[in-house]
Amino acid sequence: MVFFITVLRAVSALIITNSHYTGFYPTDLIANGGLLGDVIFFAVSGYCLFNVKMSFGKWYLKRFIRVYTPVIIITLAYILIGWYQIDMNFKSLVWWFVYPTNYHFIASIVVLYIPFYFAAKLKPFRENLPKVMIGVLVAYMLVYVLAYDKSYYHIDTVREPMIRFLFFESMLLGAWFKQNSNKVKEAYSGWHWGLSAVLFVLYFGSKMIFSKVEQISSFQSVNQIILFALLFGVFWCFSGIDEWMERSFAPGIKKVVTFVSERTLEIYVVQYAIISFVRDREMMFPLNWFVVTVAIIVAATALHFVVGLVNKQTDRLFER
Repeated sequence: MVFFITVLRAVSALIITNSHYTGFYPTDLIANGGLLGDVIFFAVSGYCLFNVKMSFGKWYLKRFIRVYTPVIIITLAYILIGWYQIDMNFKSLVWWFVYPTNYHFIASIVVLYIPFYFAAKLKPFRENLPKVMIGVLVAYMLVYVLAYDKSYYHIDTVREPMIRFLFFESMLLGAWFKQNSNKVKEAYSGWHWGLSAVLFVLYFGSKMIFSKVEQISSFQSVNQIILFALLFGVFWCFSGIDEWMERSFAPGIKKVVTFVSERTLEIYVVQYAIISFVRDREMMFPLNWFVVTVAIIVAATALHFVVGLVNKQTDRLFER
């Protein structure tokens, strides 16, 4: 795998996890930025999945199994130890194990895999990704103007369907970077970091303003537009220093980055219950941070091992 993608995957896992640490730090302002981590993750997915070779049924089934295996295993484990309480009826079982599950990422990705497959597979879409992104933006703006409740700030609520426009745009952006990787690296310049820093400040500044000033909530879509521009900058910056990171990072740092990157999904699905459990213990900072972080790493590593065993068996089905 391209090393900057490994780095971005690890970064997204850290950002998302940190954003869930509310109540752990002296100020919850530190536990922020989860949506930035989400869009990086979706863009990484688009980058890695761009070269589609299988039929839709086989491709989607493979992705479905890969995504749901850790979800089903950890959900069962947390039910058995009493961390998840569920009603034993058909509707509840479908909610927990099929759709939408306890993880917003799963609900979004299994839906977005469908249009992404055709955008990456069909030549008219594949060769015109910027036009496809413009089309998605137009659809987004029509829904926003005609049907979205703009009376209060909630544009970044990850469990609302509206967020999937942003997630899909992020996947398409990742695919575009994969398609144009050589051109992007050649056009890279140090000033991209400065521009990304400005966009970073604008994004979090606008987020704070929109969440506090209700009178301007009608313009809250601006926040997501800035975030998408920031994502573009982040991808361009990291792709531009890919060879430098590969060459300059010490072996130990590479191992840590790869370790986190390979367990990103597992880190995501194990953390909610662990964070709630440790938070209820009311430990002081930084002990609470250390305990919850170690617990998440250990649980994610154990889950990754079990998922790996399952994946070895299922991969054989797709090799036939």
